[in-house]
Amino acid sequence: MRGRHLAVAAGLLGVLCVPAHAEARDIGRDTLPANDGWAAEGAGTTGGAAADADHVYTVTDRAGLVRALDGGSDTPKIIRIAGTIDANSDDDGDRLDCSDYATGGYSLKKYLAAYDPRTWGAAKPSGPQEEARQASAARQAERVVLPVGSNTTIVGLGDSAVLKGASLQVRNADNVIIRNLDIRDAYDCFPVWQPNTGGLGDWKTAYDNIWLTGATHVWVDHVTLSDKGHPDAKEPTHFARNYLRHDGLLDITNGSDLVTVSWSRFADHDKAMLIGNGDTATGDRGKLRVTLHHNAFESVVQRAPRVRFGQVHVYNNRYEISDDDYRYSLGVSTESKIYAENNAFHAPGHVEVADLVKSWNGSALHQSGTLFNGFPVDLLAIYNAYNSGSERDLTADVGWTPTLHGRIDSAAAADRAVARGAGAGRIR
Repeated sequence: MRGRHLAVAAGLLGVLCVPAHAEARDIGRDTLPANDGWAAEGAGTTGGAAADADHVYTVTDRAGLVRALDGGSDTPKIIRIAGTIDANSDDDGDRLDCSDYATGGYSLKKYLAAYDPRTWGAAKPSGPQEEARQASAARQAERVVLPVGSNTTIVGLGDSAVLKGASLQVRNADNVIIRNLDIRDAYDCFPVWQPNTGGLGDWKTAYDNIWLTGATHVWVDHVTLSDKGHPDAKEPTHFARNYLRHDGLLDITNGSDLVTVSWSRFADHDKAMLIGNGDTATGDRGKLRVTLHHNAFESVVQRAPRVRFGQVHVYNNRYEISDDDYRYSLGVSTESKIYAENNAFHAPGHVEVADLVKSWNGSALHQSGTLFNGFPVDLLAIYNAYNSGSERDLTADVGWTPTLHGRIDSAAAADRAVARGAGAGRIR
């Protein structure tokens, strides 16, 4: 009876230790199958599968999730998220909004007045309002940044587990699994104005829904990632630039390596996935090995993905292009080695095959088996023909051939399977 009373008490605090046999099928104990992409290299990816009974949690609120994450410790742990957890909440579970984080006299109206390019010029913002913005941003970060340590599995229970407003950050950690979870709206209350970005200046935001930085052996599976709740398209413009509130959906940077992203859905967003964060980050050579398979990219403007340095296998993915501001899907950047095969693209009339690829200092792209609106196309040949003179031609030799992968279906078969099966709540 004493153990039962302790479990009930823990549940009232938002975290419940449960026995491993509590579910008919415990997906928290699942490990990455052999050969399932780069994350299967070496010892593979097992996440928290070795967790003892004391480190298996069901969490229902932010406070319980924070306790279960244990500050990003390396202790093997399985964390099950039940229902909806809002990271923008206090320790009592009460909702916090941007005004609750604002401090030091910060207000957007004052910030815009202080750094209007017509009076401030092109210098980096400094002074009282920028200092107040930074202090306010730090207060929000304390709530929404959630560190994920090594040997951790995070799974959603059932078909409707949601984590909203949070930025899951796998920083210098190894052996992590994130599955069956709808992660939405990593909303930045305090974007910073960068006058010299892109020539016209731009707003920079702080949070990715999931950020892998220096992370190794990570499996992201059946996850849905979006801005749902606060789409950037509905934000106003300031200084003639869209007032962005979101960064990436899943960014893989700073020497991260051996990552598999499968059966996930990336939706209604601008910059979906960045692999490698800088042209001068030569320490990334030999790293950033990532597999993307059976994912759906829906109404994504760009970066699906954009790659620097990495060996990235992109196969059996489904792209549904609908945004009027669409820029590209596959970004070929410095020393990238994208091996793309049997992917299906659906696009409206104003988008052409050549638009699917964009190159910045890239030199090669392997592609085969591509479907565009149901028809087979030679994506590389069309890209080179349309962009000769504006961007350098890409060769087909990326210098490697993937060996770690499951069955590769035709683009048409994968297209149908991904439409039915990708995203949270669809593990069968």
